[in-house]
Amino acid sequence: MSLKHFDVTADGEVDLKITPDGAASAEPITVMQRFKETVEKVGDRPALCVSRDGAWQQWTWRDFYEDVKMAGRAFIKLGLDAHHAVGIIGFNSPEWFIADLGAIFAGGFATGIYTTNGPEAIEYVVNHSKTQIIVAEDKKQLDKILQVHQNFEHLKAIVLYNDTVPDVECTVPILDWDEFMRHGADVPDFELGHRMSVQKPGQCCMLIYTSGTTGNPKGVMITHDNVTWTSATLAASLPNMTFGKEHIVSYLPLSHIAAQILDMHAPMILGATVWFAQPTALKGTLVQTLQEVRPTVFLGVPRVWEKIEEKMRAVGSETTGLKKKIGTWAKRKGLDGAYAIQQGRPVPSGWGVAKKLVFSKVRKALGLDRCKFFATAAAPISKDTLEYFLSINIPIMEVYGMSENTGPQSLNIPGKHRTGSVGLPLAGTELKIHEPDQDGNGEICFRGRHICKGYMYNEEKTRESIDAEGWLHSGDIGRVDEDGYLYITGRIKEIIITAGGENVAPVPIENLVKENCPIISNCMLIGDRRKFLSLLVCLKSEVDPETTAPLDELTPQTIEILEAQGSKAKTVTEAMDDEHVLKYIQAGIDEANKHAVSRAQKVQKFKILPRDFSVPGGELGPTLKLRRPIVVKQYEELIDSFYA
Repeated sequence: MSLKHFDVTADGEVDLKITPDGAASAEPITVMQRFKETVEKVGDRPALCVSRDGAWQQWTWRDFYEDVKMAGRAFIKLGLDAHHAVGIIGFNSPEWFIADLGAIFAGGFATGIYTTNGPEAIEYVVNHSKTQIIVAEDKKQLDKILQVHQNFEHLKAIVLYNDTVPDVECTVPILDWDEFMRHGADVPDFELGHRMSVQKPGQCCMLIYTSGTTGNPKGVMITHDNVTWTSATLAASLPNMTFGKEHIVSYLPLSHIAAQILDMHAPMILGATVWFAQPTALKGTLVQTLQEVRPTVFLGVPRVWEKIEEKMRAVGSETTGLKKKIGTWAKRKGLDGAYAIQQGRPVPSGWGVAKKLVFSKVRKALGLDRCKFFATAAAPISKDTLEYFLSINIPIMEVYGMSENTGPQSLNIPGKHRTGSVGLPLAGTELKIHEPDQDGNGEICFRGRHICKGYMYNEEKTRESIDAEGWLHSGDIGRVDEDGYLYITGRIKEIIITAGGENVAPVPIENLVKENCPIISNCMLIGDRRKFLSLLVCLKSEVDPETTAPLDELTPQTIEILEAQGSKAKTVTEAMDDEHVLKYIQAGIDEANKHAVSRAQKVQKFKILPRDFSVPGGELGPTLKLRRPIVVKQYEELIDSFYA
């Protein structure tokens, strides 16, 4: 009898891939059981800390557990049914954690909603997940919810956790946080206990919404075993961790799997303390929090590391004289020493002096002097940035994975680290390269207890991703070297992953721009590993009837539209720098941007190309499918100029 590898129903259960021995042989456990174990071990130690009104407020692990149970009872009283969702939208906070775990305790699904989502995107997630209760941070988020709340099919209540409830019309009750936490006081403990006890490790407890190439996000169903096994295995992989003594700063979006595992569930394994950054963390206050907290583990998406690098380079450029010479010498020793350590060779002479004079001071200035594990994930990072930090003895470990495998699939760790690779497979997981080419490159596939239950209510997409043998097909291209290190070499999917780690489906945005700007024939979104989205634009022009190659002459319809805008352009060449043309295209992009589900999905810059995409030009394939890598290569200098 074959194992049941996936199930897309809300209450279904999958078979667990438990092995006779090794990391995957661990006894399956639910989130509630894991939480209780931690409370029994370190109940009086601090679990959560948040700075409010100039002082740090603290929850011990026991306080945290009791608040989660209170939230669970309140959700039951508000009408949360088993296997339905609680949607949470807001910046990281103790209330976010309490609502998330309270939903799970009550038998529901914790479902994060990105704070940058617009009303339409919120409406889709809320209805698709059958969300019955929304927990929102403030009036700003509430305003978006109220714009579409009459379209919600299952909503029973809204909870506001960091603001007062405004006097507004709403079809469901709106409670403030204190009122919510008191709301379930008369729900018996045994009712909550029953909700907790009937849940199985192979059932869903969390939904992570991830973008697809055709628009609407898919709801990745994460089981109890996915969460508890993966976070425990990850924690066991980290270097020199001491139970009850670790410190983590929470600032990355909790609607993303990386923050869910590193901020919420791994600390539960480690009995660690989670310190919440300010909502302005990514606008400049993160380093201040790091200096106060001095975390022992720190994860930054590439854009965070890039921002730190930019500031440090700016400071370095102002340094002069002997101090500059020492810094330059130290960084050279640092990079040589870092690669020596990776390769098992002795560090160069002077490395110890450089560490004492420069590296230790840099770490202290950043608040990373206690940090044992520096990591990056969620998007690719440039080798230049990795080597910059290597040169100052901050070895950033790349971690690779996706929502569908509960976060980490492979990772570098101190002692097992190769810059440029995404490391070795997580213990207890399997990895293979599907149909490798002559260079060993093929689709990266993985299997194990970390693979999700499927995409909620979407069996077709689930079958496309998880095959009959339980292998998850990532859509990424990679190779494995002779020592087992994985290298990412490409991406099958067209999904753009920005430098900030947000997934962007390009086709819907491109189509929307074309809809709002009828002079555009083709356009291509740029933004992979970049700070923002930009657009390459092709105008509608005449085509050589024999070769089908695009000509410089604009089509009559295009000329007519442009004349109405005050332009005299008759050719692509004339239109490229015509202010009337540029203004018209910008207006179309602005209109398309109004439909963006988040700020990260708005187009910031564009450029008209000298010719349209075509089969003869190589930009289009035989079926007229856009060959994105070819276009990127053709216009590499132009693309780089967007971000210079």
